[in-house]
Amino acid sequence: MAALTLREVLDLDPVRASEPELLAGHGALDCPVRWVHSSEVYEGANFLDGGELLLTNGFGLTDADEEVRRRYVRELAARGAAGLAVEVGRSLPHMPAEVVDEARRLGLPLLALHRVVPFVRITEAANRAIVARGLSGRSVVRPWGDDHTAALLADLADRAALNQPEVEARSALAGFHPGPGARLIGVSVHGTRETGAVDRAVRLLGGAGVLRAAFPGDVLALLTLPATRTGDPIRAVQEAFRTAADAGLTVAVGHAVDAGSGWLRWSDTLRAARTTLELALTVPAAEPAVPDGPLVTSARALALERELTRGGIDTNRDRLDRLVQHTLGPLLAWEAAHPSDLVRTLEVHLRHGCSPTRTAALLHIGRQSLYQRLERIESLLGLEIDDPDLLGELLAAACAHRVVRGTGAAPARGLRTVA
Repeated sequence: MAALTLREVLDLDPVRASEPELLAGHGALDCPVRWVHSSEVYEGANFLDGGELLLTNGFGLTDADEEVRRRYVRELAARGAAGLAVEVGRSLPHMPAEVVDEARRLGLPLLALHRVVPFVRITEAANRAIVARGLSGRSVVRPWGDDHTAALLADLADRAALNQPEVEARSALAGFHPGPGARLIGVSVHGTRETGAVDRAVRLLGGAGVLRAAFPGDVLALLTLPATRTGDPIRAVQEAFRTAADAGLTVAVGHAVDAGSGWLRWSDTLRAARTTLELALTVPAAEPAVPDGPLVTSARALALERELTRGGIDTNRDRLDRLVQHTLGPLLAWEAAHPSDLVRTLEVHLRHGCSPTRTAALLHIGRQSLYQRLERIESLLGLEIDDPDLLGELLAAACAHRVVRGTGAAPARGLRTVA
């Protein structure tokens, strides 16, 4: 399908609302428009690559002399601009005759916009239409064929070369319209090739908006929760998946990001969900899983694991081994000679604020047995484990031990590392 033409851009509602008048370039209305920019007049030609329609409020033309105005039009034509649209009536009372004359001489489309319409409305509408036209005619050479939603999610997760108008246009094409103040949360699901768990979770969340697609190794989704929803959005999404997902599935939830914070933040939450999922599948959990249910975790629940393995587990293995031996060496030596679970007990205890009640319940042991383990740990390490100065090092070392111990097996099949 052909690219969007200047004639079609002029037919868009925000452009028509500006009451455009074509003063020059009538023979170029069917030329393609590659993009629409807005800029002050003196800077406009410098960043054009060809095929752009440039919008300006005319302020830079008000005090310029005739030769400066003519030279500006010549520079736009030399850069291959698709046209120049100038707002008249405010900064510029009328279109200068020399601008019209130069545009006619060069065949450059020149538009006078007689009503004030925010340029952001024009650029958004035009650029979305340009991207949508390009996608509808594109042959997508990818494993997921012509699924535009899958292509968008993959591009975001892989942090492909994108820009905000393109992401918004492709999202709109997929029917995804995050409202003002909405929160976006990436989700990755392993153990199924269907999107049913995502769809059920969305219904439990009150019909939250969603982009979702199945890939060879996982299901990837970007959920949007409205600004009016109160409470912790991550916990809400986790609880929805604990109810909606089947037993045996593993679900990883990314960060909550502001929908208006830009496409790189959209990418961040999807990438966090993907890397969290890979860790959940390759590293033993710190705590016992819920029996007969899905494993649902989050990027913040595995924040320490993610930091310890930033750049890859193999890259960090020697460093993690040294941390473990330096901090927990006596415990490991004891466990090698005596059946015990001291390192795991230490980590669970630290993760839950050194609460004996919570730790004993999670480990399914009595409080007296827990006290005996804690005394043994303190005796072997020669320190008090509730010393605030030691909590960070002890927890990091216990987590590192679990990471290194659990990654001797092959990575989960089908998953791709994207961060």
